[in-house]
Amino acid sequence: MISSDDLRKLALSLPEAEEQDHFGKPSFRVRGKIFATHWVEQEGAVLKLSLEEQDSLVQAQPDVFSVTPWGHQGWTRVELRRVDRALLEELLVGAWRRVAPKRVVAQWDAGASADAGKPAAPPEAPPRPRRRRRAP
Repeated sequence: MISSDDLRKLALSLPEAEEQDHFGKPSFRVRGKIFATHWVEQEGAVLKLSLEEQDSLVQAQPDVFSVTPWGHQGWTRVELRRVDRALLEELLVGAWRRVAPKRVVAQWDAGASADAGKPAAPPEAPPRPRRRRRAP
């Protein structure tokens, strides 16, 4: 089970993510664009997924995922009591990527790549010693 605190920590761990009220419910945004809302009392969340993701998840796990009235835009309800934590993390990152500016996503990807064990840039070569000039 994913708790309210877990969802909040996951969402706010993404670059530039902020929490703001959205019609009495917490929403998570990046530069003013919502990527998730938290339905605290219903123990659910609504994420902005791709239509393909939405369709496959709703068909595969209808007890966990359902289409909202804004489903034509990818908004999908998630039952926090039933969703797998790793899957929720993946979907939350995907929702964030969908609304975050490309430059912010690229910076985050570059940082994630470095953390994933990619070799870092080679260190700069030490400066070459200066040659002495001959006296005339």
